[in-house]
Amino acid sequence: MTVYIDPPTWPGHGRLWSHLVSDVSYAELHAFAAALGVPRRAFERDHYDVPAQRYADAVSAGALEVSSREVVRLLHGAGLRHRKGTGPVPGAGAQRRSS
Repeated sequence: MTVYIDPPTWPGHGRLWSHLVSDVSYAELHAFAAALGVPRRAFERDHYDVPAQRYADAVSAGALEVSSREVVRLLHGAGLRHRKGTGPVPGAGAQRRSS
């Protein structure tokens, strides 16, 4: 299982946030987030929003630290990137596309 997290640089609701993603499947991402205690409501289209105070917890649990640009590249490469108004229903178990 490989899950990735970018630095907590995204502002919102008076906090800074990171994005937690998988380059394999949403199922893998949901399993990691659940084990970390991140609520399902934090899932948005293709990633989980993780507050800055949980960043170290995610890394300690095995998330690999990458740049925000790398998060986008990984999602596109896996076929898991979805813009607002497109893509699967949140929580769907889509898998990476075959090459």
